[in-house]
Amino acid sequence: MKRLAGKVSVITGGAQGLGAAFARAMASEGSACVIADIASGEAVVSEIRAAGGQAEDLPTDVSDETQVKNLARQVLDRYGGADILVNNAAVYSTLPPVHCLDIEADLWDRVMAVNVRGSFLAAKHLAPQMAERGWGKIINISSGTAYKGQPTRMAHYITSKGAVIALTRALSRELGERGICVNTLAPGLTLSDSILENQAHLEGASASVLASRAIRRHGHPSDLIGALIFLASSDSDFVTGQTIAVDGGSINT
Repeated sequence: MKRLAGKVSVITGGAQGLGAAFARAMASEGSACVIADIASGEAVVSEIRAAGGQAEDLPTDVSDETQVKNLARQVLDRYGGADILVNNAAVYSTLPPVHCLDIEADLWDRVMAVNVRGSFLAAKHLAPQMAERGWGKIINISSGTAYKGQPTRMAHYITSKGAVIALTRALSRELGERGICVNTLAPGLTLSDSILENQAHLEGASASVLASRAIRRHGHPSDLIGALIFLASSDSDFVTGQTIAVDGGSINT
C-alpha cells in the first residue's frame, strides 16, 4: 500500500527545483498534492496527473499572510483539510553570492520574509486543520549550511535556515499535544534544476562541498526522497523536533 494514500499534502515552492521533486514523490506515494508557489505549478501538476496522481496548483506568496489564509481556506474547502505541509519555499538559487557586509537590508528582509516568515505562516494556518484530525506532519526544509557557517557569501540565507531549525523545535513542543509532528530536512548542496541554472553557486561551492563529504559525490533530488517520505508518513509518528541532514556526511566530517 502507498504510504501517503488518502493524505493531502501542501508543498510550498513546489513549482520547481526540490519542491517539484518532492511533489512528484509524494503524489507517487498516493497523496493529493497542492502546489503553493509564487510561480505557476501547472507543469508539475500536469506531470503528476499524467502519471495517475492527484495535484492542484494554488499560486501563493507565502510571505503574504492574506494569501496564505486564502490557501488554507481553499485546501479546507476542496479537500477537507491538509495532513502534511512541506515548507520548501525559499529564496536561494537566484541570490548572488555577496559578502555579509555588503548585503542590502531590503534583500535581507526579503530572504527572511520568505524563508522564515513564510514557513511560520503556512504552519500557523494549516496546522489547525491537522489538529482537527489529530494527526499531521510539518516538514521544514533547512540546509546543512546552517550548521557550518561556511564562507559561501550567503549570510542571509544561512541565517534564515538556522531560524527554520529553531522554528521546528519550537513548533514541535507546542503542536505535539495536538498530534502534529514537526521535523526538519536539511539537504546539502543538491543539483536540482534551479541550482544547475545558477553557475555562481556551483562554481563557488561545488569543490569545497565535495571535499567535505564522507560520500564524495554530488547530491541529487532523488537522494532526499527517502527521508522526506519517512517524515511525511506514519513511519515517523514518534519522531518530532528533529533535523535529518541529507548531505553525504558533510556536517560530520
